[in-house]
Parts: sequence; C-alpha cells; structure tokens
Amino acid sequence: MREPALSALVGRVTAGLAAQCRGLDIVPYDWGAAHGATLVAGGASLPPRSGTTRGLGEGPAGLDPSDETTAAWAALYADPHAELALAAAASGPVVERPPGTVPPQQRIRALLTALAARGDEPGAEVGPGLARAATDLAAHPLLGPAADALDPADLAILAARSLAARLIADALDADSPLVPVGETRDAVTDRIAEALGAPPRGTERGLRSLLLRTAGTVAARAVERRRHALTEAAHPAAGDILRYLSRGAAFRDGLRALVTRLEPPVAVVGHSLGGIIALDTLISAPLPQVGLLVTAGSQGPFLYESGSLPSLEHPAPLPSYVPAWLNVYDPRDLLGHLGAGLFPGRVTDVAVDSGQPFPAAHSAYWTNPAVYRHIVDHLP
Repeated sequence: MREPALSALVGRVTAGLAAQCRGLDIVPYDWGAAHGATLVAGGASLPPRSGTTRGLGEGPAGLDPSDETTAAWAALYADPHAELALAAAASGPVVERPPGTVPPQQRIRALLTALAARGDEPGAEVGPGLARAATDLAAHPLLGPAADALDPADLAILAARSLAARLIADALDADSPLVPVGETRDAVTDRIAEALGAPPRGTERGLRSLLLRTAGTVAARAVERRRHALTEAAHPAAGDILRYLSRGAAFRDGLRALVTRLEPPVAVVGHSLGGIIALDTLISAPLPQVGLLVTAGSQGPFLYESGSLPSLEHPAPLPSYVPAWLNVYDPRDLLGHLGAGLFPGRVTDVAVDSGQPFPAAHSAYWTNPAVYRHIVDHLP
C-alpha cells in the first residue's frame, strides 16, 4: 500500500482502536516506501491507454465499440447466463395463448436439444463441451421467461452468446493457454446462433448486447484508467513466480543446458513467467546459439523497472550479447509490458489484439495468428 491510501488506512485503524481502548499509540510500518517496488522510469513499461481506450466523447456514447464488446464478454465469462437473467427480468406477466400455438420456450428448447445431438463439433474451435452446455441451457429455468421477452431471432443470438461464453469460461477455469481470439469466438457464436434460428450475419438482427447497458463497461474503463496504480501496487502472488524470484537459478540453468544442445540459430520464446526466465537467462551470460528472444504477455520489463529482475537492476543497460528481442503484448492484457522505452534500440514492442478482455487476453496469444506472423518475421 502506498500514500495516500496508507495514511487513510492508518487513520481508520487508529480511530477504530481508539473507540475500543483509549491511550493506544498506533505506529505504522511503511515497508512499501522503504523497500517496495517503484516504477522508477515513470511507467515506461506500461502500454499507453490510447491503444484501446478512447477519450470521453469519442465514438458512440463516448466509448470505443470494441471496448464495449470486450466488457460485455468479460461479464458473460463471469456468468454465461447474465444476459438470460436480464431478458427474463424484462418479461411481462404470463398470458394465455391461442389454442394450437407453440410456446416460444418450446421452440428454443427443441433447437437446443437438436444442437446438443450434433455433439461438440459446432463449437470445437472454442473448446469442448458444447453438447453438455446446450443440454444444460435447454433445461435452464430462466429460458422460458427470456423466450417470452424476446423474439425468436434475438433469443437465438442471446443463447448462442451464452453457450460460447460457457465454453470459454470452462477453458479459463481449466487454466487453458489456448483461449480463442475474439474473431474465432464470434464466428462460432454466429454459427451456433444460426443453428438456433437466427438470421445469417449481415442481416439486421436488432439485438444489442443487453450487458452493454449495464455497469460492466464502466467498470472495465475504470480498471483501464487505474492501470498504472493497479500495476504498481500489485505484487505477484502465484507460487511459480515467487519460487522463481527467490530461487530462480535452477530455472535458468535448465534453460541454458537445453539451449546449448541445440543447433544455432535458436529463438527462445517465452510467455508470461516463461518470458522472465528467458530474459534472465540471456542476460546472465552469453548464449551465442540464440539469435532471437521472443516474449509474450511478459512482466520482464516491469520487473526490471521496479528493481525486481534478478539478473539486471535499473538503470544498468541490457548487455550487448543479449540477442534481438521481440516483445509481443495485448493492450488489454494487464500482465503484458513494454520494453522499448527501457532499452532503446534493443527491443521491438508489437501490439496484438485478441479481442478478449483481461484475464482471457493473457491466455489468448497462442491462438492468435498475428503472434506467429510476427515471430516468423523476426526469426534470425
């Protein structure tokens, strides 16, 4: 915790204790100011906000449409039935239907059952489990009220988004590193929607995501605006990261032993913590076999700027023997950082857009064709 939040906290604790016991002397320990990480280069490792977040007043309703979309999907990953609940809440009282008419929920349930019978193939590009998800959705108690509130085409689109979100949420829960990019997700969603009775893309569908009318986008923009504060205040808590930062020699020695057995030229590619290990290894001592370092969604530049990178402390320059460095980041990935401002002329930062919100963006690099194109273009 940093100022002014620390003083506010100490004041609150002091008042709370004083209400229970008079005469206590509260002495705070400001370890953050004395020993904590600080962005000594003024945040040079942080991507600019302008990449994905427009200023207020730009675009429809002052928001970048792509940010609206990713914010809506972020809410769906958290709760794939969120739109279903919103639609159900908007349904009116039950009315008696003319004899012989088919209730809307009966039609959508039949289409979902037929979709489930096709197995997982229609959603295979997103992940397994479509048949189970469609069966579950067909039996969901909110499906009936939602069907009463929406026309069949809009309901089909809503149901398709729910199913696609369920598949991606399952992948995130399983810590899969192969979350599909937004383009793939949207193509699968369109295919499922058509199977459930929606018109093909290109025709007017008329349904704007119900979630875009909620506070999801506002919350997402607030996170973007506070990115610098969030990044500086956050400390990695994952066990692997802590283990590496405290006892990383074995990690580096293993990579070095592997690389020395390979025929040059070698490109070392690392994602997230892997990028930190790769960078540290190449800084620690020359590895002539390596002609290219590739990091994706990596915190290496941030660790260097904050004085936490084991092999190099700011402002020491990058050793001359470190090879060309391609650093790939997604502006929506809050764990991706920039290196060019810290090591001028030594790092090429390349932005890619998975169309996914954070944290899905951090796991979508390796399903994005653009990442592979950039790597190939830089191979030694």
